[in-house]
Formats: sequence, structure tokens, C-alpha cells
Amino acid sequence: MRPLIPLLFLLLSAVVSTSYALASAPSSRKALGGWNPIKNTNDPHVREIAEFAIAEHNKQANASLALSKVVKGETQVVAGTNYRLVLQVKDASGSLVKYQAVVWEKPWEQFRQLTSFKLVKG
Repeated sequence: MRPLIPLLFLLLSAVVSTSYALASAPSSRKALGGWNPIKNTNDPHVREIAEFAIAEHNKQANASLALSKVVKGETQVVAGTNYRLVLQVKDASGSLVKYQAVVWEKPWEQFRQLTSFKLVKG
């Protein structure tokens, strides 16, 4: 039993030092559940999500907004994916305004839901 004590001490030291190194090293992974920027706002799927958000808003608010461009966006992994997009749209008068839309998507269920659509002030 005595010869095992130095071996156990060595093993414990290795585990503690590895744990400390991992805990103090900067993480390259994103925080689970956090928002991550969309690198390409011109991606066809991002544009499809934006068009969906505007169509849903238009139905719910009896409006006639039209997408001009996706200004910026973020995604969040949940039970599916949340897309938080800032959209530049043309309103009925032809003025350009910005809205922030949040769409929840579960593609394996062919599910999309507009969960938020707010005017961006400023």
C-alpha cells in the first residue's frame, strides 16, 4: 500500500494542475445559451428568416413593411435557434426604418415563430 501513496499524490497533482490550466485559459468556445454574431448577414437562410419576420409582422399588425437589408444579427442556441436581427425596412410611405426582430426556429420540425418585433429608436 505504501508504494501507491506517491503514485496517488502524483496523479492528484496532475489532475489539479490540468484543471487549473483549463480554468484559467481563455476559452475559444462560446458560452452556452449566449448570443453569437452572425458573420454573413447576406446568407440566404438569414435573409429567409428576415423575410419571415416581416411577413409575420405584416400579418399581425396589418402593415406593409418591405425588407431593405439585414443590418446585423445574432443567433442563440436554445431548443432550436433564436435569430435576433436588426432589419432596415421600407414602410408604407417609403421611409427607411429599423426594427429588431427575434425569430425562433426548429428546422427539424419545420417550425418558426416571431417572438418579438420592435422599432429600433435612434
